[in-house]
Amino acid sequence: MSTLADPKAIRTLAADLARPRQDIEAAFVAVGARLTEGAALLNTLSKLFEALPEALGGADVEEATTRLSAVATRAEELAATFGQEKADLARLVEVVAAASAPISDLKRAVKMMGIVSVNARVTAASIVGDSDDFDVFTTDIASLSDSASRTIQDFAQVYRQLTAEVDRAANQRARFEATHAHTLSHLGSSLATTLEALGQQRTTALASSAQTGRVSRQIVGRIGSAVMALQVGDATRQRIEHVEAALSRLAEHQSDPALAADHPAALAAISTLQHTQLRQTAASFAHEVEQAEADLSALAADAGTIMARSRDFGGDERGKSSAIASLSAQLRTAVTILADFETERAKLEIVAAAVQETVRVLLEHVEAVQEIESNMRLVSLNAAVRCAQLGPRGASLTVIASQLRELTSETVVAAEAAMARLDESSSLAGSFGAAAAGQGAGQVGALEDQANLALDILSRLDQHMAAALARLNNDGPRVIKLLEGAAAGLSGQTVMAETMDDMAITIAALSTEPAPTTLSPALADLIAGLRKTYTMEAERQAHDRLFPKAPGTAAIVADEAEAEMNLEAFML
Repeated sequence: MSTLADPKAIRTLAADLARPRQDIEAAFVAVGARLTEGAALLNTLSKLFEALPEALGGADVEEATTRLSAVATRAEELAATFGQEKADLARLVEVVAAASAPISDLKRAVKMMGIVSVNARVTAASIVGDSDDFDVFTTDIASLSDSASRTIQDFAQVYRQLTAEVDRAANQRARFEATHAHTLSHLGSSLATTLEALGQQRTTALASSAQTGRVSRQIVGRIGSAVMALQVGDATRQRIEHVEAALSRLAEHQSDPALAADHPAALAAISTLQHTQLRQTAASFAHEVEQAEADLSALAADAGTIMARSRDFGGDERGKSSAIASLSAQLRTAVTILADFETERAKLEIVAAAVQETVRVLLEHVEAVQEIESNMRLVSLNAAVRCAQLGPRGASLTVIASQLRELTSETVVAAEAAMARLDESSSLAGSFGAAAAGQGAGQVGALEDQANLALDILSRLDQHMAAALARLNNDGPRVIKLLEGAAAGLSGQTVMAETMDDMAITIAALSTEPAPTTLSPALADLIAGLRKTYTMEAERQAHDRLFPKAPGTAAIVADEAEAEMNLEAFML
């Protein structure tokens, strides 16, 4: 008997088996975790994309397409109105600007009135005495001049506001037309092109769905096969543990002096049995690992196919937009343009109303100027009387009074000339506002509602697809990495089979004797005890082939058969 038969050497051999057992267990736990996570993610992604073709081909998309045609047609009609509105607004700007010249004359006349008023006060103070009553020159004329100046200042300020408002509206409309008119006029053809692309995408989606479904069904079978193959990890762990336990029992037996007579037979029987068990374990392990690695590699390849097919539903890996995303973007642009158009139309109505209101205010100022002119005439008559009383001394005041009358008349003429222009602008604004209202803000609003309904339908679908693609881009690489990692985790496990074969040879070398055919009662009990620890049929079969006549073996087999029958009866 070899020196390896020493109990200490046997225990060392049992301990050496723990390392490959632990390595196998750790490797298969890691592989199983990767497979479980990868399979769950892959199943989720497959179901996610299998549901998309139905959404792409549904009635909602058809409804959105119908609405888009109405949007495109009406948008082109709205674009045609831009030219007329531009001409109307340009005429309004022109008429309002034409009032600038008479208003400048009005301001100049009032300014001169102020200068003459000052001259009247100075001249009157130098030629009249304390007993003379010449308030008409020192007070009345100045008061009327100041009133006229304030009135004209208010008039000019209101006019400046009107001019600024009209110019701002014209500039805003010019910018809007430069930015959007071309877009609106070509919106119909652009939408038609994108809708055609959407139809092609729907066709591609259906084809990809069929392929995805086929691969998905194939994946289900591969996952089941891989899971079954991975069971070898746990089976191998248990069988190695049983070999370790048997070697430990052998070491105890060899250490018992009372069983010294059985030492050679026990060593031969157990070493032969454990050599057989470990060799069969290594062979089964190598075959199942090879199968599991092949299944996992195929799963990784199938996952890649699913990823590639699923990307046909939307933008590709280079970031190209899907047809539905492009259509949604165009609709958003159209809705924005229509909303801007509505705002511009509202601004025109506001400008028209502002022009009419401003003309009304300016008319009140003109009436005030006319009243001042009337009062100034009365003051001038009074001044003429006072000047006549002074005789030659009042000649200079007579000239001043005449100048005031002339300037007052000029203010009225200038104000009326300005109002003639502004009255025209009021009429134009009235017809322009009526035309804007006649074009129908409600029509534009209804068109915007149509676009928004279509946009809402397509946006929901686009969000659904975007979420699916985001999930794909996020989880797809993880799935492939997990499955490839699982396959790679098994690629080195064939070395473990070789290690087990080597250790099986070492166990066989514990004894040069063949396994005994006749067992002592003590050895028979030991052999029977080992058989009871087995958890797999392969172990029991190997055991029974070596010791078919071992006492107790037949009874154990009968007990196992009866237990199986009882279990079947219970299940039924």
